[in-house]
Amino acid sequence: MTVLESRKALIEGKITALELVNKTISEFEKDKESALPLNAFLEIYKNVVKMAESADAEIAAAREKGEVEKLFEEKPLLGIPFAVKDNISVKGEHLTCASKILAGYTAPYNATVISRLEAAGAIPVGRCNQDEFAMGSSTEYSAYGATRNPVNREYVSGGSSGGSAAAVASGQAMFALGTETGGSVRLPASYCGVYGLKTTYGVLSRWGVVAFGSSLDQVGLFGKTPSDIALPLSVMSGVDFYDDTSVDFPAKEELKAETLSGLKPYTDFDKLKIAIPKQFMQNEGMDSEVLKVFEDTKNWFISKGAKVDIVDLPILDISIAAYYVIALSEAASNLSRFDGIRYGSRQDPGEGYDELYIKTRSEGFGPEVKRRIVIGNYVLSEQFSGDCYKKAMSVRARMQSEISKLYETYDLIISPVCPTAAFKLGQKVDDPMAMYLSDMFTIFVNLSRTCAISVPAGFKSPDAEGTKLPVGVQFAGPMFSEKKLLNIAEAFEKDHPNQATGMEG
Repeated sequence: MTVLESRKALIEGKITALELVNKTISEFEKDKESALPLNAFLEIYKNVVKMAESADAEIAAAREKGEVEKLFEEKPLLGIPFAVKDNISVKGEHLTCASKILAGYTAPYNATVISRLEAAGAIPVGRCNQDEFAMGSSTEYSAYGATRNPVNREYVSGGSSGGSAAAVASGQAMFALGTETGGSVRLPASYCGVYGLKTTYGVLSRWGVVAFGSSLDQVGLFGKTPSDIALPLSVMSGVDFYDDTSVDFPAKEELKAETLSGLKPYTDFDKLKIAIPKQFMQNEGMDSEVLKVFEDTKNWFISKGAKVDIVDLPILDISIAAYYVIALSEAASNLSRFDGIRYGSRQDPGEGYDELYIKTRSEGFGPEVKRRIVIGNYVLSEQFSGDCYKKAMSVRARMQSEISKLYETYDLIISPVCPTAAFKLGQKVDDPMAMYLSDMFTIFVNLSRTCAISVPAGFKSPDAEGTKLPVGVQFAGPMFSEKKLLNIAEAFEKDHPNQATGMEG
């Protein structure tokens, strides 16, 4: 069931929170015993059954008083379980960022997004696999092994939030939290065939989220429908005392009220102006069937009355270079705290602190994390920081300016999420440049601090094994346009039912 269907069933007494939680637990246990485990969840949190029983007791007490509706107004997600990426703190539970260096580490407090969801009655059910420290595009760089794609387990789920996407796509979770630095929600959403929202920078607090690139990181959401994302977003968003980069979300209350009565499909298409950057359409690596799905989506907008223009944004040609200079520099700085002294595992100190530091980081970090730390420190070195880091920040400032200016004329930028559909496990794991290029259509959103959603828009033709791989299309908008994007996604979903994985047929 969707979030709203489950909520309605809980209100009507047709299902219990414990049944919903036990469904996830049983699917997790069954998957562990399969020949090719999905490996979406790393573990189920230890307090979930108690939390579900507490929610059921609260509902039962309200039912006796005839106040169930009132209770669910106060706690709109009461009894709804959700999945959590392994870099978001849940108090008293393991938090490892899928890395050996944090093996056994327990979060001492809740991330703000977790506290707000729990205050609304939602139940964090378990932590999901990811690329180590969120560095990757396939979830193959996890210390716990790769997460497989639920559509075909020989394929990747995308990354870095691949576990969260796979949990939703496989039906193990109704909605899930991921994080974004350069496309890590939208990419796995596209590969697994679910909705994935990257929010405006600051709309969701980063307090309690392990940092990769602090000026780029943002919490995102996965769901089978736009409504599955809209209600949790309305609950989690807004200013947080503990995060100075957090901001008010203007549409928070409106989105919450609308979602509870049914998210409205967008209707004013004749007023909608859409831009398609020509730089994205000139990509030589674009799969022809991915392009066809995108063209079909563009034609849908035109058929609804929207105006679509091809625009020239030369700054996009250097977005990947600028992004990786900034992201890797910030990663090298942020990960310096993992030294065997303050957090996580600690190796034999040997001759002293230098020996401890070297041994801990050499054995604790995986190859991709090491690669990014080395590059980041190189970029930040005195002789290169001016030519690299400062120049990349100048490019970013110009990109923010040009994207903002474009949105003065256009309401939406649409593009494929990725040049290809999901690829087979192991196909690109030893080719970091190929991995980095997976983000070429998503990065401009992070650099400009705007928002975007990956919408399941179609499938590739069946391969030799008969698998129809999902293909997502990206709807991007200006800052704080999340509600509008969700309304447009809802309109698309109404006209294209059953595109989400697991809902076909």
